Amino acid sequence: MLSLTTRIKIILSVLAVVLLTGSFILYRATDVPEGKNEILIKALMQGLTQGHYRPEKVDDAFSKKAFGLYLNRLDYNKKFLLASDVAQLRKYETAIDDQLRDGSYAFFDMSAALIEQRVKETEPFYKEILAKPFDFEKDENIELEGKKLSYAKDKAALKEEWRKQLKYQTLVRLADMHKDQEQAMAKGEKVEKKTFEQMEKEAREKLTQNYKDLYDRLSKINKEDRRAIYINAVANVYDPHTGYFPPKAKSDFDINFTGRLEGIGASLTESDGQIKVNEIVPGSPSYLQGDLKPGDVIQKVGQAKEEPVIVMGMRLDDAIQLIRGKKGTEVRLTVKKPDGSTKVVPIVRDVIVFEETYAQSAIIEDKDKIGYIKLPGFYADFERNGGRNSGADVKKEVEKLKAAGMKGLILDLRNNGGGSLGDAVEMAGLFIERGPIVQVKTASGKAIVLDDRDPKVQYDGPLTVLVNANSASASEILAAALQDYKRAVIIGSPTYGKGTVQQFVELDEALPAQFNAYKPFGALKLTTQKFYRINGGTTQLRGVTPDIILPDAYSYMEFGEKEQEYPLPFDEIAPANYKTWMNNRLNVSKIQANSKNRISQNTSFNLIKESGERLKKQSENTARSLQFAKYLAEEKKAEAEAKRYEEAQKEVPVLKVDRLPQDLQAIGTDTAQVARNKEFLKSIRKDIYIEEAVAVIQTDLK
Repeated sequence: MLSLTTRIKIILSVLAVVLLTGSFILYRATDVPEGKNEILIKALMQGLTQGHYRPEKVDDAFSKKAFGLYLNRLDYNKKFLLASDVAQLRKYETAIDDQLRDGSYAFFDMSAALIEQRVKETEPFYKEILAKPFDFEKDENIELEGKKLSYAKDKAALKEEWRKQLKYQTLVRLADMHKDQEQAMAKGEKVEKKTFEQMEKEAREKLTQNYKDLYDRLSKINKEDRRAIYINAVANVYDPHTGYFPPKAKSDFDINFTGRLEGIGASLTESDGQIKVNEIVPGSPSYLQGDLKPGDVIQKVGQAKEEPVIVMGMRLDDAIQLIRGKKGTEVRLTVKKPDGSTKVVPIVRDVIVFEETYAQSAIIEDKDKIGYIKLPGFYADFERNGGRNSGADVKKEVEKLKAAGMKGLILDLRNNGGGSLGDAVEMAGLFIERGPIVQVKTASGKAIVLDDRDPKVQYDGPLTVLVNANSASASEILAAALQDYKRAVIIGSPTYGKGTVQQFVELDEALPAQFNAYKPFGALKLTTQKFYRINGGTTQLRGVTPDIILPDAYSYMEFGEKEQEYPLPFDEIAPANYKTWMNNRLNVSKIQANSKNRISQNTSFNLIKESGERLKKQSENTARSLQFAKYLAEEKKAEAEAKRYEEAQKEVPVLKVDRLPQDLQAIGTDTAQVARNKEFLKSIRKDIYIEEAVAVIQTDLK
């Protein structure tokens, strides 16, 4: 069977004939290509049409979807375009499909000219508005959610929207300065006591400099940067994981803040005009610091105690350059959480601590010894002979824990974004006899069953698996297989719901030599396969629903694959031929009833539930007061709720946890490893989710 890249090469070779001869194949191309951009869009559309798992019909309905995505990304916060501009652009709403076939950029060219014009026209706004003090006693509100805003009817209305935005940003900065001064004085520190008027003026001056820097960056955004946004809006109609990577963006993706660069260890995406955290790399500074999460929107980037830079409207690669830096230096990210709250996350840059990416184990001393394995990702080193892989590592950890006398096992897949599919299959095989683990379906409709062919069961005792909303892909496959076999009790919150596979096609390799003069073109990331459980359902959109659902703040938020634009749908295929676990003694109903009773009496879980409900309500209320006293009251209330939860956490029973002697010996006296080991054990001891998993094993699985 031909590989995807080979098939794309053949397709694009045919396209080369179309472009060079002007003949009619799929596209109404009657002239030789006008240049690189025409070649690019036609090549991408051929690749999408022929290579995607579920090709879209490129018609007026497709055009409307692409138009909506692009308009959102062009001006998400509606601070540049007027309603009349949008009306002008809307004339093309059903014409994008025709332009894609023709290789035309008429709609894009108009949009790029309009946004460039409006950016220039709005530049004087911030200078004029920030030159005068704001009235923070006036009772007025601002809407912060771009989707709820309307485009301004004229320039006067647009300027008023800018006034509110600048007033809010000044208010936030002013409140922070006020809070810092109060805290310093309460501690008896010698600080200059500033009046409200002095702080307000200073806040405006700093914001003025921020916006000067912002407009300097906006002036450097060129037409090709905007073209990539347009092309991705077209590609994302197919699904959220399909997209175009220009040459520079592909290079950044390959680096991906891994150990090859000193940074923070987070992969970022640009979506709806915002820079979002897509994934946290296990073992990275972000992973170890713990506050930065997938779904967070980065609003500002500051170097240590320097004034932070607003990254709204910034190109992704420019934002990345601000975040990267030398080992040991600090970057402070101001992020907007999915619940609408804002938090400053300080991260000390470093290289990835690879030991933290690998499986680690510990023994929990309870009534019986319970083994615990934390797996941050499904890793596999294909580059080196003898390189580590997660399947083999988990197998070693299980053997060590068995030798230590464990009577039950907790496998922790929380915040595990996936990775090597082969390792997920191998890992499932450690706990069952031979049989199917996952089904993989290609665009042709053929389903391939991936089996565990080893009849040996490495561990046949009580088993629980911890998951949460950030458990995705291979994590979901492993949890789903063990659930379908009734081999393990799955505990936590519903998983992310990503059941698709992507593959990169390097366009420079795929396009024939006739186009060498136009290269580089970048790469196309395509969704090419879909995962299915052995019971026939897919993990796409629905993820894995745990047998025991525990309160989790994220479970109350709009989070996961189902919240993305145009995800592939949930569907089902025929189940694979499998038999449930031969030693099955699981009474799921009884286990759920016992757990429900424990959870209802657990103060921390009740507080998490309350907190999740409050945060959801807060996320839906996206309007904020611009009155200083009201804003401070809202902030103090939120802080009090957070403190209440922190205080309750101190009352959580402490689990007795130890590392195995051979692991302690390997750590030795290395101060960095000793410190990381201390944090690892600390994270387990007061984890109420692990506590519940221990209770399930001790109460229900013996």
